[in-house]
Amino acid sequence: MAVVTIVGAGVIGVSWARLFDAAGWEVRLSDPRPDLDELVDRELAGVPVTATADLAAAAAGADFVQEAGPERVEVKEQMFATLAAHTRDDVVLASSSSSLLPSVIARGNPAAGRIVVGHPFNPPELMPLVEVVPGPGTAARAVDRAVEVYRSLGKLPVRLKKEIPGYVGNRLQKVFNSQCAYLVQQGVIGVEDLDDLVRASLGLRWAVTGPFESGALGGGPGGMRHLVEHVGSQLTFEDGSPDPARMGEVLDAVEETYGTGEQAYERLVERRDGRTRAVLGPLGWPEQTAKH
Repeated sequence: MAVVTIVGAGVIGVSWARLFDAAGWEVRLSDPRPDLDELVDRELAGVPVTATADLAAAAAGADFVQEAGPERVEVKEQMFATLAAHTRDDVVLASSSSSLLPSVIARGNPAAGRIVVGHPFNPPELMPLVEVVPGPGTAARAVDRAVEVYRSLGKLPVRLKKEIPGYVGNRLQKVFNSQCAYLVQQGVIGVEDLDDLVRASLGLRWAVTGPFESGALGGGPGGMRHLVEHVGSQLTFEDGSPDPARMGEVLDAVEETYGTGEQAYERLVERRDGRTRAVLGPLGWPEQTAKH
């Protein structure tokens, strides 16, 4: 049985653990938090996880590493130094980082050729995408191996040609969320109505086709070129940007709409995961690979 070491027992790490377990991997979970055993009992009940605060021990003998620790460069550099020293030379060291460049994470690391970003969308056990981001020093075989592993988990690994801050998914999300905040600040629309609008239009459309394919369809037989030259030529308005000093207004509105705290979070997670599971199959995405 293949062994995966997952570093970090937060929301992402726990979700990775469920996914790898469902795919038949032996799962080791490492985190220095004092309540690690209680967290495993609560969040990973029924999953045969070996949990330890000793990262070196967790890494020894692993066949793949998926790091999901704090989003701080100094912490990741320290963790990856330990991982490099306690794993075989053929073991890929993947980071779940959502914005840090792999070249920065690998800086000064003797295993830089094995370090790659494998950025999931939350929760990894459900969302199909994993962005595979190589650094300049990442070996092609490490990227190939990461793609192979993620594909075996039932994911869609998308390989970026080169590193860029925020990768692709979060760069798109940043621009889109900025416009959402601007529209709420301007009093054009409320938080819940904006979410409903996206779910009933762009979200549904992009789940089926993606933006470029949507453009090709939007132009009819003339394709995206026709769309850009006709309808697109009239979209000359300024986008506008949200006022950072007024972001508190947006956050207040989001909290008023959806609530905060453990109960609100669990309710939203249950609704999100239920809806996600309901659409994965019809859209052609396997939720997870079968155990082997």
